[in-house]
Amino acid sequence: MIVLMVGIRIKEGHKEEFMKEMMGDAIGSNRDEPGCLRFDVLQDSGDPNLIHLYEVYKDEAALEAHRQAPHYLKWREAVQDWREGDPTRAVCTNVYPADDAWR
Repeated sequence: MIVLMVGIRIKEGHKEEFMKEMMGDAIGSNRDEPGCLRFDVLQDSGDPNLIHLYEVYKDEAALEAHRQAPHYLKWREAVQDWREGDPTRAVCTNVYPADDAWR
């Protein structure tokens, strides 16, 4: 299991369009990718232009399938000029619940 925690800062004035594209990627990930076990979009409580993603993939192949998915490629292209700086990214190992407890 691969768990990603990603932080993305949105440039001032681009939040609405960014979030529209973000929802397309999130919904597509959850709906169309069997290896994507979870894809959550969270807004930082202290900074409305800071978005956190919590992504869980079955394995490396599932993560690579996500990176090739049409909804991800569309999102990546659309938002490239709406991000401020580089996203932060933490790759984590699942501890609890156990891997076999995920769908």
